[in-house]
Amino acid sequence: MINLDPILYIGISQSFFAGVLISTKKPATTANKLMAAWLFLICTEMIIALINSNVIEMYAFPFVVFTYGPLLYLYVQFMTDPERKFNWLSLIHFIPFIVFLSVSVVFRDITLVKDLRSFFAPDRFISLRIIYSTCFFLSVTVYSILSFIEISKHQKKLKDLISYTSGMITLNWLKILSISYYVAFLILFILGGLNMIGDFIPFDPYFVVFAFITIFSFAYSFYVIKQPVIYGQEVKIKEEDRKESEKYAKSGLKEKQATTYLDKLISVMETEKPYLNRDLSIQDLSDMTGIPRHHLTQVLNEKHRKNFFTFINEYRVQEVISRFSNPRNNNYTILAIAYDAGFNSKTTFNSIFKNQTGMTPSEYREKSTGIKE
Repeated sequence: MINLDPILYIGISQSFFAGVLISTKKPATTANKLMAAWLFLICTEMIIALINSNVIEMYAFPFVVFTYGPLLYLYVQFMTDPERKFNWLSLIHFIPFIVFLSVSVVFRDITLVKDLRSFFAPDRFISLRIIYSTCFFLSVTVYSILSFIEISKHQKKLKDLISYTSGMITLNWLKILSISYYVAFLILFILGGLNMIGDFIPFDPYFVVFAFITIFSFAYSFYVIKQPVIYGQEVKIKEEDRKESEKYAKSGLKEKQATTYLDKLISVMETEKPYLNRDLSIQDLSDMTGIPRHHLTQVLNEKHRKNFFTFINEYRVQEVISRFSNPRNNNYTILAIAYDAGFNSKTTFNSIFKNQTGMTPSEYREKSTGIKE
């Protein structure tokens, strides 16, 4: 039998201290409170598992796992919208947790499933075991999908607000961890299924769960501690701006005014080159041009058929191409030229450059100037 105690001790220590750090992190956001609650619940579950294996059985089956999906989803919601107010209806997500907590307490003196190999044993609890495992799988699956959708919507919205990419702003780290989290659980479900129908694997996946939870709690806490509040003052969606945008959307932007705005925007882009600022946001451009931010977004989307991110970075690509043709830049690397032109990410630069020109930056430079890199 696998000795689970070392993993549990590590997991308890790590999740507890990470929870303390995140719960005291400034500013005290709802998102951080939710992540701290998740870590404290992981700590609690591991403490209970430690007592179960060394002292006395405290529950019929694990129930804290039904909080993992809802807490991840709520964390994503409040992280992508820091001004969101906590609605007590959010507690509906925790109904399965309350139900299975109650069931586990009621049957605390009965071992509903001692080993996965006896999962389909024809006793009076087989229906309960099937319901439990099905709800567990659905909880992990549904909330992983919802979290992925929320992050994707957030990343799409950012393209109308900022001209650069950053893992801390786009939450790519959270998307990757969330996908990995689901894939890991899916593998555990498959291993568990193999154990249920036959003696295909030499260990109980139940023991692997705690090692996996320990690793992921460390990964989440590491990035959450580093994660700033997403919307800084320059890209924050203010309430009065929302109201003005809604009011304008009803009246419609006049064609003549939209054309004037577009002409002014292009003039500023070509003469002042604001795109050279790596951290340029749509609010910055609004301040420079005197055009309301929501009008800028509307003009770009409707008249130029582009979002802010694409619009700015296409100017940066043209700046890079212009600098390629200048002999004074022959000794500079492509990446140095790209950064000087306003890009802040090599991956973003390469992707946008190839999408716009059909060639990689090195291919384009070699073809146009004969310089290899």
